Amino acid sequence: MLVCALALPVMLGGCFGGSDVRMSASAGSMAAQAAGARVTPIFIASTRRENINLQTESAADGSAHYAISMVSVPKGHKAGEIEEPSFGKPNPEKHFAVLGGHGLDPEDFRLQVSTYLSGRIGSNRDILLYVHGFNTSQDEARFRLAQLAHDGGFGGVAVLFTWPSKSDLFSYVSDKESATASRDALQKLMRDLSQVEGVGRVHVLAHSMGSWLAMESLRENAIAGSKNLGNRLGDVMLASPDIDLSVFKTQMARIQGANVSIFVSANDRALNLSSKIAGERPRLGAMDPRNAKQRAELAQLGVKVYDLSGTSSGIIGHSLYGDVPAVVRTIGAQLGMAREDAGVTAMIDASSRMPAEINVPPAQTPPLLPMN
Repeated sequence: MLVCALALPVMLGGCFGGSDVRMSASAGSMAAQAAGARVTPIFIASTRRENINLQTESAADGSAHYAISMVSVPKGHKAGEIEEPSFGKPNPEKHFAVLGGHGLDPEDFRLQVSTYLSGRIGSNRDILLYVHGFNTSQDEARFRLAQLAHDGGFGGVAVLFTWPSKSDLFSYVSDKESATASRDALQKLMRDLSQVEGVGRVHVLAHSMGSWLAMESLRENAIAGSKNLGNRLGDVMLASPDIDLSVFKTQMARIQGANVSIFVSANDRALNLSSKIAGERPRLGAMDPRNAKQRAELAQLGVKVYDLSGTSSGIIGHSLYGDVPAVVRTIGAQLGMAREDAGVTAMIDASSRMPAEINVPPAQTPPLLPMN
């Protein structure tokens, strides 16, 4: 993905900063807002080596480096889309664009998040922590988070955890190792965010392989004595989770009481391939609640299950959580839902205009019933 020329692209770990950059970002933000764009601050914690001012080509140490990035959503944005130019530089009037940003040290990162939360009330005091999946660049991840926050109507603070995915379809095993090396950094970020002054709840939205990474980090926090982030953990939403079913069961055993939702699709071709790579072991995100045996297995997990098998977007069907407007609106609504509807399976109606009430297409789909 391309980066807006209104300011230098954001770099982490002290590679980028100072008053000139902040003034450029501010000017870019004002210009974008004047054109009707919505500018969203994205806080970033990254373990990517390419974002670190390394003196050598040695591997990153797995620790996180921090920044804030200003991302604009164009005035004519359509829900479920990330508008980008076919070629050349993005125009903030028509495209998603990075307007600038600067690196932060760990303490400044926490203070800046607290400053953005200051004076807010209700759910606007919440943090949405997004963890991307396999084959995802940093630009793709921050544009996706900006789109999800915009389309879902999220009014809190958006935080991206980005790890060293190679953005290569043939690097699945390498990406899994990179995700594994990033667990401790994400564990620390979760704990730090839960302790930010003024925070309400910390919601976690993770996609694909990022779901495994997020659940592992939550599990590590629980083992370390910070179960459910000291009761600051909000909703945990796993979109197309690339997690072995038996592994997920052990993760859930550690974070009992957490409000976990999973978005599954039996038509997810990416997860079907992942299952083959894993020796035909079933992936959680590709399970089919309409299959009696798989429905029974899901019912034992104590999670809310959204079945997206009836929706469609592209030939792979692995990014329905962000590409289908009704699903994005449902995620936004989920952030304000109470715990009482946990353990429910539901069908998402892609034509729905009322995301807070999930419509169930008649006859051919299962009713909205508790799975316990």
